[in-house]
Amino acid sequence: MLKVQELQVNYGGIRAVKNISFEVPDGSIVTLVGANGAGKSTTLRTIAGQVKAQAGSITYNGEELLGKPSDEIVKRGITLVPEGRRVFPDMTVLENMKIGAYLRHDKLDDDIEWCYELFPRLKERHWQTLSGGEQQMLAVARALMSRPKLMMMDEPSLGLAPLIVRDIFQIIREINKQGVTILLIEQNANMALHTADRGYV
Repeated sequence: MLKVQELQVNYGGIRAVKNISFEVPDGSIVTLVGANGAGKSTTLRTIAGQVKAQAGSITYNGEELLGKPSDEIVKRGITLVPEGRRVFPDMTVLENMKIGAYLRHDKLDDDIEWCYELFPRLKERHWQTLSGGEQQMLAVARALMSRPKLMMMDEPSLGLAPLIVRDIFQIIREINKQGVTILLIEQNANMALHTADRGYV
């Protein structure tokens, strides 16, 4: 589904990503594991069209993605759950979720209900302030609203209690079972490698 070949990304004079290559088969969960500063997040942001690459190739179902804007990449079925969740605290759960569907022009009701089935706490906390774990659930639900074929997740367990981390990974597996391919960056290497079909270091 996704093939990254010899990808290079620079920030000014600093090379953030150095010739990384990996593949993500359709229907799989793949994890990237590495030290802080190794370029994992930059790799995901480059795939998402948020960062420009200096060299290499990123193909999705055989189509080159480098040079395409982020909205075109989302339209093709790729979405990113960013590190740090980045939900909008002054907006309701439902409003946050609808932002994830900003490129869609069809009815959202079925997908909203699907997200509430995956994350019942979001429905319960609809008008209330969310905890860190609930914000992570909301960030995932927002990404699902674009109906992705490939979901990229950047450190979904960061800063969460162990029981919440377990719940998040159960939900990742459930999303994958329902047909969404997952590319995962995770600081909890044991949990990530236990969940994934394939891992790259």
